[in-house]
Amino acid sequence: MSKAVDIKRPAFLILGAPGSGKGTQGKVLGSIPRFFHCACGDVFRSLDTRTPLGQRFVHYSSRGELVPDELTIELWKAQVDNWRESHVYKPDIDFLVLDGIPRNVPQAEMISEFLEIHQVFHLSCPDREELARRMRKRALKDNRMDDASDRVIAQRIATYEAETKPILEYYSPALVTDIDATHPPVQVLNDIISKVVSLPIYQETAKVVV
Repeated sequence: MSKAVDIKRPAFLILGAPGSGKGTQGKVLGSIPRFFHCACGDVFRSLDTRTPLGQRFVHYSSRGELVPDELTIELWKAQVDNWRESHVYKPDIDFLVLDGIPRNVPQAEMISEFLEIHQVFHLSCPDREELARRMRKRALKDNRMDDASDRVIAQRIATYEAETKPILEYYSPALVTDIDATHPPVQVLNDIISKVVSLPIYQETAKVVV
């Protein structure tokens, strides 16, 4: 009989280009009981750089180099385990809401060893001008002037198209739900939640009294 730690943890993945609203939707879902928002940025901001694992991250980041996929997932899993051990995240009743990770197909393959992705929500926004407008607005709001440049915005969208969007092909079409991200955020949230509550895994988990 498998130990509880060996059971794959249930998760939902929010996927979309920069500016599609992944972070917004992830944060709102994470505020609802039984959902735990796990943003890639939060993981690295929580990283203790004094640990051996943290030092390996610094080795690459201090040189401006990309952190290898294996180390990225190892760091991510270590932080999720920390949240579990501190009872902030309860894998027996919480769904992980992934935002910003996996970033490519190899990372998706790696997380499949310990996560069960029950649905991929693709926040679709074919209008790249709208994405650019949103990214520019957010950069200015956060006082990140460099991120508001057309060159940086175009590069981030191109990186998504080349590296992250192929993840949609990795998962079974039955697991992918396209959501129109051009709608107001509350409508996007409604579309996501409507799908979640229709899933057998959610209905089964909702019966558990805690």
